[in-house]
Amino acid sequence: MNIKIASAQYDISFLKNWQQYQDKVERWVDEAVQQEAKILLFPEYASMELASLFSKAVYSSLSEQLVAMQPLLEDYLRLFYGLAKKYQCIIQPGTFPVKIASGAYRNRAYLFMPGQYDYQDKLMMTRFENERWLIQHGEHLKCFDTEYGKIAINICYDSEFPLLARKQVEAGAKLILVPSCTDTLAGFHRVKIGCQARALENQCFVVQASLVGDAPWSEAVDVNVGAAAIYTPVDRGFPDNGILAEGKLNAVQWVVADLSLSACETVREQGQVFNYRDWPLHETFQLRGSKE
Repeated sequence: MNIKIASAQYDISFLKNWQQYQDKVERWVDEAVQQEAKILLFPEYASMELASLFSKAVYSSLSEQLVAMQPLLEDYLRLFYGLAKKYQCIIQPGTFPVKIASGAYRNRAYLFMPGQYDYQDKLMMTRFENERWLIQHGEHLKCFDTEYGKIAINICYDSEFPLLARKQVEAGAKLILVPSCTDTLAGFHRVKIGCQARALENQCFVVQASLVGDAPWSEAVDVNVGAAAIYTPVDRGFPDNGILAEGKLNAVQWVVADLSLSACETVREQGQVFNYRDWPLHETFQLRGSKE
C-alpha cells in the first residue's frame, strides 16, 4: 500500500489569541491534505508558540511558561482530535510539555487518528531539557497500531539511540516519526544522521520534521535550525542516498512524498544486504584483548 506523508518545516509565530493558532494549524493541515497526505508530522516543541498568548513575564520564563500552558492542553487535544477526524488523516502535532500527576513535566508527542489518540513521551533528554528546563524523561516505549500498519515515534534526541528504534521495529514498526527541534546546524545534523542510521540498520522509513526560524521573544525556542526529510533504506528500489525527499534548510514548507511500507518487507528479504535480519548476529560477538 502506498501512502503519502507530509513532514513540516514549521515556524514559530507570536500569537494574538487562540483563534489565530487554531486557524494557523488548520491551514497547515489543509495544505498537506490538499496534497493528498494521509500522515502529517509536525516538529518537536511546535506548541511552544502558545506561550506567546501570555504576558512577557510568562513567555520570558522557562518555568512560568510550562505552568501557564497546562490549562491549554485540553483545547490543544480537542483541536488536533477534531482535525484528524475532519480530514480523515493521522496527525503527529509535534510535542507539548505536559505536567503529570507527580508534578513532573514530560515532553509528550501525541498521535491523533480519526476517533482516537495516544502518545509517546521523550525518553532521552538533552542537557537543556534536563538541567535548565527541568523536563524529565518518560518511562515507556510504544508502537502504535494504525490503519496503515504500526508506527513509532522517536522524539528528536531519542533518534540518536539505536536500541529504542530497534525495539520498535521488532514490534512491527516500519515507519518511525521524528519530531525535532534543534538550535544549531550541528544539532540538526546529529538528528539527521541518527534518522538516516535508523533507516539504514532497520531497513525502514524514518521521517524527520524540524522547527525553523527565529522567535527572539521566546526563552525556550528562540533559535531554530533544520529541514524536514523522509529517509529510506539504502538498497535496491530506494534512492541511492537514502533520501526520498528533503526540504530547503530553514524554509517554511511541507515536505511530501509517497512511500510504500510493504517495500520494507521486500528489501529485508531481497536486498543487497540484510541489515534488519543480521542485527542479532552482531550481538553475539565479544570484545577481547589483542593478546588473547
